[in-house]
Order: sequence, then C-alpha cells, then structure tokens
Amino acid sequence: MPRPLDLPFDPIERAGELWEQHFGPAGAMRVATSIMRAQQLLIVRFDAILKPHGLTFPRYEALVLLHFSRAGELPLSVIGQRLMVHPTSVTNTVDRLEAQGLVQRRPNPRDGRGVLARLTDDGRGVVEAATRDLMEDGFGLSAYEPDQLHDLSGLLRLIRVDAGDFRDPE
Repeated sequence: MPRPLDLPFDPIERAGELWEQHFGPAGAMRVATSIMRAQQLLIVRFDAILKPHGLTFPRYEALVLLHFSRAGELPLSVIGQRLMVHPTSVTNTVDRLEAQGLVQRRPNPRDGRGVLARLTDDGRGVVEAATRDLMEDGFGLSAYEPDQLHDLSGLLRLIRVDAGDFRDPE
C-alpha cells in the first residue's frame, strides 16, 4: 500500500478555516474536497489490490457487470450505460480484457452492427479472486461500521440523484 502522508494537521480542515475567513461558509467545500481525496485514496488502494490480478478498477467493474448478467455477456453499449462511461472507454476496456483472455467479443445476433462482450471462464475466475481480495480489504472502507456505510451510501446517492444519473423511485 502507498505510504501515508502523516501530516501534522488536516489540510482540508485548514483550507476550510481559511475559506471561511475569505469566502464564507465552507461546509460544501470541505465535503467535496474530502470526497475527492477519498476517491484518490480508494483508487490507489484498489489498483494495488487488483494489480496482481492484471486488472485496473474500470476493468474489474466491467468483469463484475458481465459476471452479474444472466448470460455472462452484454452489448458494449449496455456496458457503457451501466458503468456510466463513454463508448470509447468501454471499447478500450474490452480491448484490454480481450487481450488478457478474460472476455471474448462476438457479433450481437439481435443487432447487426452491435457487439457483445462475453465473460470467459478465465475471466470468471479472475473476477471471483479479485472480489475476494477487495472484500477481504473491506473495499478500503473498513474504518466504517456497517450502519455508517449504509448512511454514507444514502448521503452520496443524493448527489447522483440530483445530477440525474437515474430516476429515483422514492
């Protein structure tokens, strides 16, 4: 794992204090900056856990999505929608997974122009092993209790709903 910074103070809290002196209320800035820093920390941690499996987090997400699908395959367009990424990113991700022998491409029989990505047996084994390692690590969030994770997930969900990521049935 990466070496901690071990600073003698919280730089986000210090920035918040200065923000309040110069600009006004800093609550939203503190939270946004904390989320961005947490994302950086989690990506570094996930990359370290997934590297022995030959994966990055985006490739891992694609494999999990295929693993969860009924037939073990999905159109590339659906992968992009579900992972909320640009079609070019899906193509690059599937290219790399295919080169590793973890997925196979085939024409979509329902759409003459479309392509399906299918999880291979090797891909299934890799996603299961990588998932065990991520779960053993608690996805980098083991400092939280289960009820805190539930609450945090709900709070962050509001950002996604407000941005229009999906229709909220509630």
